[in-house]
Amino acid sequence: MSGAGVAGPALAYWLRHHGFAPTVVERAPAPRPGGQAIDVRGPAVEVLDRMGVLAEVRAARTGTLGTSYVDAEGAELSRTEGETFTGGPVDGPDIEVLRDDLSDTLVRAAPAEYLYGDTITALDQDDHGVLVHFERSAPRRFDLVIGADGLHSRVRSLAFGEVALHHLGVALAVFSTPNTFGLDRWQVFHSSDAGMVGVYSARANAEARVVMGWHCTDLPRDPEAQRTLVAEAFAGGGWETPALVEAMLTAPDFYCDTMSQVHLDTWSRGRVGLLGDAAHCPSPLSGQGTSLALVGAYVLAGELTHGGGLAGYESAMCEYVRLNQALATEHQGAPPPPEAMRKAVDAIDLKAY
Repeated sequence: MSGAGVAGPALAYWLRHHGFAPTVVERAPAPRPGGQAIDVRGPAVEVLDRMGVLAEVRAARTGTLGTSYVDAEGAELSRTEGETFTGGPVDGPDIEVLRDDLSDTLVRAAPAEYLYGDTITALDQDDHGVLVHFERSAPRRFDLVIGADGLHSRVRSLAFGEVALHHLGVALAVFSTPNTFGLDRWQVFHSSDAGMVGVYSARANAEARVVMGWHCTDLPRDPEAQRTLVAEAFAGGGWETPALVEAMLTAPDFYCDTMSQVHLDTWSRGRVGLLGDAAHCPSPLSGQGTSLALVGAYVLAGELTHGGGLAGYESAMCEYVRLNQALATEHQGAPPPPEAMRKAVDAIDLKAY
């Protein structure tokens, strides 16, 4: 499979659990650092429990206790305690954890072959398997190929051709910076005409993660061009925005992308399938991309083992995906109402594969 973020290692774990010998290829030279705080909810928490890593993931949770909203001078306009903008209620069963902490846990839990620093360049499939061509490694033949390589999936483009993304009109930049703000398990957000800037403490307050969101539909893929665009979008911003823009320009874990969804009629072509964001990205605006990836990995491995195959996986997941994608499109710009979130979260029952 392609992609060693969340979906790929989770699928590798469950495939190995069912007796397969998975290989994971990742174009990054090592596990990727950085990323925003992500949420694990409902059946996805159960998946982590069945993997035996729930206690470790809970121990790594952000521990954020609340959110403040400030004006351009830094004066507090309002605050919520016991609930955060990024993760909701802090005392509930859901888990907010840094993306790289969750990914590291999943990789360590999944005894698979990992090919870092490489990528798939071509797929030649027949009725019996797929000959996979790599950028660096020699070609190898596999029974099945799964693209778990995100919103801009290489596997998807090779198997399906170019797929138009459904842009939601917003872009998001994320990076790490020293916690020079005195944040103690807390997050602070500032909104202006330019967009929204947020900072929250991470890893026992030892560092901070920054998110910068603004209206944007045409984002270049080159990271340096993205940094320039972010700096231009937030030029002259209030509060700590100038300092955060300066930190963004040199942050080694800078990540930036549009908030977009993937809509496909099917998630497979022959012996090539898609998982997680590559198949059905709901966008971070839904708050459910990580949960869809974890649940999808569990269901896909189970269906491959028990005869349902790629078609059975898609049938089991389609309504769950539809409701979770709707969280972003029907409530864009604001957190979904609790009843809508709970309906989407609970829209699938996990079989005992």
